[in-house]
Amino acid sequence: MSQREKTILVVNDEPDILLILEAVFTYDGYRVLTASTGERLFSLLARERPDLILLDMLLSGADGRELTRKLKGQETTARIPVLMISAHPRAEQEALAAGADGFLAKPFSLKEILGRVETYW
Repeated sequence: MSQREKTILVVNDEPDILLILEAVFTYDGYRVLTASTGERLFSLLARERPDLILLDMLLSGADGRELTRKLKGQETTARIPVLMISAHPRAEQEALAAGADGFLAKPFSLKEILGRVETYW
């Protein structure tokens, strides 16, 4: 399957980051969905099946680690890879312990995030 057939769901509560990542992934040929809250994430997942979820660890009103545990605990979403991002010092260990399939530390370059996303297919 080419990346043009792939859908990425970007979950981040910072509007500027959402816009930048949406633009970068769209330009690279991906279909992009965005959510700024955990509620919106699960609302989208009720009708969409992305090929990858790019999830910020710390969201306003939600913890990305808890959201990942919930995603991995549900049969309908358990197989969707979750790539967690954070600037938190101990974030990688915590992200993987929560069930994330991968981790990317902030700040990251656009080339770096595109490369990491491509490793999932």
